[in-house]
Amino acid sequence: MKEGAIDLTTLIAISVLAYTTANLVHEGLGHGGAALLVGARPTMLNAIFFDYDEATASDMARRLISAAGSVANLVVGLPLLAIMPSIRSTRLRYFLWLLAAVNILTAFGYFLYSGVAGIGDWSRVIDGLAPGPLFRVGLILVGAVLYFVVAPRLLMPALDPFLGRSPEVRVRRARTLSLLPYLTGSVALVAAGILNPLGWKVLLISAVAAGFGGTSLLAWYPAIPRKPESVTLEPPLGIAWSPGWIMAAAMVLLFFVFVLGPGIGSLT
Repeated sequence: MKEGAIDLTTLIAISVLAYTTANLVHEGLGHGGAALLVGARPTMLNAIFFDYDEATASDMARRLISAAGSVANLVVGLPLLAIMPSIRSTRLRYFLWLLAAVNILTAFGYFLYSGVAGIGDWSRVIDGLAPGPLFRVGLILVGAVLYFVVAPRLLMPALDPFLGRSPEVRVRRARTLSLLPYLTGSVALVAAGILNPLGWKVLLISAVAAGFGGTSLLAWYPAIPRKPESVTLEPPLGIAWSPGWIMAAAMVLLFFVFVLGPGIGSLT
């Protein structure tokens, strides 16, 4: 395989693993872990939501559980950017970048989403707080700054070694390494969401919003032309074909769609 080349099948596999893992961080580690810590009774872990008996949690506990999804995404995502430079495997290094990107964008995007739409995790965090409109405006402003200013500054330097120094090549590779994973990962979330027991409304506000909405920065921002960092490699790092990554993604996707899609536990 040509040095620096990107195998699209392996890229798709890595994308599936990054998106499904980040969603489990949000729902399982974040919401689920917080529910256990505050003594609430979990009822279902689903691919696109976590449910618990709200009667077993105080008002403050319910707010903490709602906030914990985004917090878990950041706790997992931010350190990955620091770990990346020490990783020798280019496939693992790119996986860590994409996993960090999906976690960070999910967390930052939730502020903006809840502020604009008035639904989702952070709308439940601020529910009942006065003045309500001011809190929603605050979510929108904080979310916009984090998503459109902070996130690109965190994510783009770490992707640069995969882009090379030629302007045309950089744009093409950035589009491949961001748009294809965005579409692949979002479709994986929606595929699992179709089987959720709460119907199409939850599919739209959870799977579609989290994938196609929450990580939408990947669809357009990385491909904007920009100068390479001074230490950018030439030729750029590539992603070689890997049956191991492909097999792992296939198994995880089957579990994510057909086990977590319907959900583990009961809503009754």
